[in-house]
This record gives sequence, C-alpha cells and structure tokens, in this order.
Amino acid sequence: MELIIDAQRLCKEFSGFKAVSDLSFQVFRGDVYGFLGQNGAGKSTTIRMLLTLIRPTSGSIHMFGKDVSLHRNHVLRQTGAVIERPDLYRYLTAAENLTCFARLNGLRLSRIQILDKLRQVGLAERADSPVKTFSQGMKQRLGIAVALVHDPDLVILDEPTNGLDPQGIADMRQLILSLSRDLGKTVLVSSHLLSEIEQIATRMIILDKGRKMVEGTVVELLDPANTLLECQTTDPEGTWNWLEQTEWASHRIESRQGLIRLRLPRTHIPLFSRAVADAGFDLTTLQSRNSLEDYFLTLTGAQENG
Repeated sequence: MELIIDAQRLCKEFSGFKAVSDLSFQVFRGDVYGFLGQNGAGKSTTIRMLLTLIRPTSGSIHMFGKDVSLHRNHVLRQTGAVIERPDLYRYLTAAENLTCFARLNGLRLSRIQILDKLRQVGLAERADSPVKTFSQGMKQRLGIAVALVHDPDLVILDEPTNGLDPQGIADMRQLILSLSRDLGKTVLVSSHLLSEIEQIATRMIILDKGRKMVEGTVVELLDPANTLLECQTTDPEGTWNWLEQTEWASHRIESRQGLIRLRLPRTHIPLFSRAVADAGFDLTTLQSRNSLEDYFLTLTGAQENG
C-alpha cells in the first residue's frame, strides 16, 4: 500500500511543554484516518506540523514520499486542509469565494467547474448566496470545497464537526465518506467525537497528552477475540498477585486504583469469572468495553479524571 503520510518520532515543545511526544503513525492511500483525542491531546499541533505551519522540535515527516521540510511546495500542492473554522469572505457568495481561493492557487476555474466543486459538498443550490447567510454547517462544507479547489489527493480536516448541530454532524459524516468513496481522496480527520469517527474511519490513532496510545482499525481495536475486561474485587492486590501465578497472567494489562484490566477473548469471560470466585476472591464489578468511546476513555483514564 502506498504511504501518504509517514510520521516518525515527532516531538514538539513550547517553552518546555511537550505538546507532542515521540509520536509515530502512518496513513495509506485511500484511508479515512481518524485522529482521536481529547482537547489538548496534541491533534492540532500535529496537523500544523504536517502542513508545515510549525516545525517539529525533533522527528521527521514524509508525505507522498517526500521530506516535508525539503519539499514543502510539492507536498502542499497535493494537500487540502480545513483547520478549525474555515476563513471565508462573508460578503462574497459561495461561488465568488471559490473563485478567489482558486486564483490564490494559480487556477482559473470556469463557472461549471465552480458549481461542480460546490455540488461535491452539497452547496450547488446556494452558489450565489452570500456566505454571511450560511449556517455553521454550510460554512464548514464551503471550507471543504475551498480545500478541494486544487483537486488534492489528501484532505486534512481538523475538528470539522465543532459547533454543528446533530443534523450538521450527520451531514459532515456523509460528506467525509463521499470524499473517500466518490472522489477517491485520502482523508485525515481529527475529532474528540469518538462515536462519529467509529462510523467513518478505516484506521485510527488515539492520542493522550501528546502520545500515541494505540493505532489500528476499528476491527482490530474492538475485536471480540481481544476484549478489554475490567474487574474489581474486595482484594485487588491479592487478586492481581494470584493472576500472575495462573493461566490468566498473560492476559493482564494493569492494576490501577483497585481496578484490574485484562485483554482476553469474550468467550473466556465466564471462565475467568468462575476462576476468580473459585480462588476465593469476591468480584464486585466485571465489565467489558464494547465501544470505541469506552476503549478511548479507558486508555486515557478520562473516567477517573471525571
């Protein structure tokens, strides 16, 4: 598979604060790649490094096989991006906005080409409406049309559902899927709305405090044969030590604040429960994690932090 983004051991410090730490990930052609994490996880900082808006403190980024620090123009000609809320000319129409941004890219698009770009994002009927009359969701879609104006291979969207109502979020989800399925774009989309990414991503990474927690497909991360199990007993330390001496030792992940985490096939959960009881430990909770959101909260410790 062709590598579109290859980031290796990225670090970014601001006045001694590490916003991104030893981060490596890869995006392949055709991916809808979910960049997941809570606010402050390092998503936007990483995206700015990909777009050469800021330089990494250390590490390397190759995009389309080129070192971005040496081939900035080559990379950006093949990349379109919307960073947070798009900057648009409020008093110009949607079509006039696209015309302006096309010219900034050295392009002169015909009316038919402009309408085609707007059709791709569902705004063809509002081509001649001033942007100031648009809802936030419509502005986001127009921002994506601007990002598509030079027909890039890679589209990067930073929190595209921020400020949208449920219908706007659903529309954005369908638009992202259309970019991949209908237009053949590789898409990197950052978000903290995990349930949305779960529905559209082919692959994803979960970040916490600037570090990679896990990377893979939804199927890989949520494979029933690899279920994340949490349990509590009246003697967590004793249970943890007992597990070390049993067949369950290789399934252990961690014991923290009285909560024991294991990874094992879902079908083994009843066997595990009986084994703990037979060993004389009283289970007070036993819970499997079934959704990406549960998995994310477990990895980042968000539940303990409130």
